[in-house]
Parts: sequence; C-alpha cells; structure tokens
Amino acid sequence: MRQLEEIIRQEIAEKGAMRFARFMELALYHPTDGYYERDARPVGRHGDFFTSVSVGCLFGELLGFQLGNWLQKLPTDHRCLAEAGAHDGQLALDVLGYLRAYQPLLWERMEYWIVEPSARHRGWQTAALREFSGKVRWFESLDSLPAEGVSGIIFSNELLDALPVHRLGWDASAQRWFEWGVTVKDGSLAWSKTPVPEGPALTNSFSLTWPVLSREFLEVLPDGFTTEVSPAATAWWRRAARALKNGYLLTIDYGLDAKEFFAPERGNGTIRAYHRHHASCDLLRNIGEQDLTAHLNFTALTQAGEEAGLRTAGLLSQAKFLTQIAEQTWQKGAPFRKWSPEDVRQFQTLTHPEHLGRSFRVLIQSL
Repeated sequence: MRQLEEIIRQEIAEKGAMRFARFMELALYHPTDGYYERDARPVGRHGDFFTSVSVGCLFGELLGFQLGNWLQKLPTDHRCLAEAGAHDGQLALDVLGYLRAYQPLLWERMEYWIVEPSARHRGWQTAALREFSGKVRWFESLDSLPAEGVSGIIFSNELLDALPVHRLGWDASAQRWFEWGVTVKDGSLAWSKTPVPEGPALTNSFSLTWPVLSREFLEVLPDGFTTEVSPAATAWWRRAARALKNGYLLTIDYGLDAKEFFAPERGNGTIRAYHRHHASCDLLRNIGEQDLTAHLNFTALTQAGEEAGLRTAGLLSQAKFLTQIAEQTWQKGAPFRKWSPEDVRQFQTLTHPEHLGRSFRVLIQSL
C-alpha cells in the first residue's frame, strides 16, 4: 500500500536506516494499512496462504479434545482456555463447538479467553463467536489478564512466527555480526548494514536469541550469512509463562532448534513473504499486501519457559501431535464423533510431511 510505504520512507528520512524489526512491525501491524489489519481475509484457497484451521474443522476439534482432557485433569474449580491471536475467530469456534457438544460437564465449568491487541480483529471474533457470547472474554494483552493469572491453558496457533524479527548478517572479514536495516537508495527501499548493540545493550536487546556459535564455526561461516532473531517472540513466551498459574502453555508454529538455523541452505535466513500462495524473498515490496513470517527458535522459547519455572512436556511435529490425539478419538467410548471421509482427507493434509505435518511443530510446557 502506497500510503504505508510513504510512512516508512518518512520515518527513515527523519531517523535514518530502519531496523527490519520495525519495518516488519509496520508492514504487518500498522493500525490502518498493515497486512493483518486489512478488511480482506488473507487465509485459504483465495487468500495468500493456507493454515491448519483453513483446512477444515477437524483441526480445532482434535485440539479441543486434547485441551479438554488436559483441563479436566487440573486440580481447580475454575478452568480457562486462553487463546492468543485468534485471527478471525474460526479456531475458537471449532474448539468451543466441540467442547459444548462432547464435554458438557467441562463446558459448564470453563471460560474461553482471547488475548487480542487488534480492535479490528476483536470485532471479527465477536461476530464469529456470537453464539458463545456468554462464554468468551477478551483481553488486549497478556499484561491485562486478571491478576490471579490463568488456571488452565494458554495457547496460540501460527502467532509467534509473525512477530517482528531482527535480520543479522555475518561479516567474515571483521568476524562479527551486523544488522540488516532498511533505507532508501536511488528512490527505492533497499537493504543497509547497521551495527548491532555491544556489551550490556546486546544482552538486553537480544536475550536468549543471540546466536551462540563456536569460534571454529564462525571462522568458516560464509560472508553475508543471514539469520533472524526474535526477542519479541521470546519476550511474549516469557510473559505467557508468568501469567500461567497452573496448567499448560502451548504453541503450534513454524520453527527450528537453534542449530538448525545455520544449515547451509538457510544462508539467506528463514523469513519469507507470502502473496497468493507464492513464497518470495523480496521482503521490501508489496508493503501491507504480503505476509511476512520467520521460523521460531524453539530452543530460545524452551529456555525462556524453563527459566520462568515451567517444565517442558514435549516438542513434537504437528503430525505426531495430531496422530496421538486421533488415536484417542478412535477408542471405544471416546467423546468424539464418528470420522467421515472428509475428516480423513483433512487429517491427511494436516499430518502429511509434504503438506502441514512436518513444517509445523508443537511446543508444550506445563506448570
């Protein structure tokens, strides 16, 4: 969107080269022109990308089955599901529909909370969840949750991969990292090399996310090798861990462990732009009209949660996570409907390694 590009150009003119994290923040979340604030819904066959939710209702129903089982085992009278970043409300609709139909006793004793900073998204969600209006509460941030915190489950699906990231490049001759920034060159937006903080400023800015590599590895790391770090995702996970008083913290998202970011084929990082189901490395174009997403560092998230007192229950592929749930639903007497041929088709898409089964991972921590 031209207006958003002009906003970015003006900020660069006033303040100098812009960190990519700031560029990504504006491109995705500007309150009127950001990609996720557009009126058009970018998900599904006619959008820019598929999600597990857009495949059909089975994903939410299987997730509801598992979340419900976990909730019932918690030693508390008040149980809460807290979904962060509920998009258009479809996942909440599928989870709530399952719980109302198949776990009615739990349904009577639980609340569904949605943590959503976007007023526009809250409007979409309110409309989608009108039939559950007495069961759902909205909060603008994790910090605005009730002081007693969450006794239940805090979860997100494809949220953290879209939080702003910093792009780091390696200067082999100087043997140090620099940060890729965005500037204006010859009338167009272009990449620029900017210095990164040093000393305590580095620790404060990139806690748990800064690449920790051996000297021997750095000596052979190619010049210009680029990777991403996401202090925003790690900070979010830490806040969520602190908000959890009893239960589980769960995310389903693209991601890698720390060492996997430095595979030779990832020399240009993991961040990609998505527009009409086509992936691109041209991150500075189509501002506000294309999605930007980077792989999560699950090593950093795991460490952040454990430092906050959580125990790591597992880091699984989506295929393994959903298959384990499905096997429970197939047992005699399980609170789940009979599977249809359409359910089988959806399940294959959700779990097949060439579709969504391998690219998504599930991190589960508990308290």
